[in-house]
Amino acid sequence: QVQLVESGGGVVQPGGSLNLSCTASDFPSFGISHMAWYRQAPGQQRELVATITPPGLGSVGDYASSVKGRFTISRDKAKNTLYLLLSNLKPDDTAVYYCNRDPRPIRVNGNDYWGQGTQVTVSS
Repeated sequence: QVQLVESGGGVVQPGGSLNLSCTASDFPSFGISHMAWYRQAPGQQRELVATITPPGLGSVGDYASSVKGRFTISRDKAKNTLYLLLSNLKPDDTAVYYCNRDPRPIRVNGNDYWGQGTQVTVSS
């Protein structure tokens, strides 16, 4: 069944950078799907961070205002992988980061499917 595996998180100082990856398996429509990165901070709801159109529509990224100019979303169709480059990180960026389809999550057996996410901690 479908799997989304996020990686690349870690602990970084304010102003630092990280490059997150999300590899999709058993997801044959990855190449034609709108995809997104989301994040969830402790005690907060999951929020949308960035979206990207399919390659056939130019792989155009869009961003939440809080990350615009600092984060860059990209994708590699051949590798079934989604990326998020995080730059000039701030403590408010601390969260677990997830990838998924946009606008609705992938469904498995009638339920929304989410991977395990990758933890990003920004702290001095």
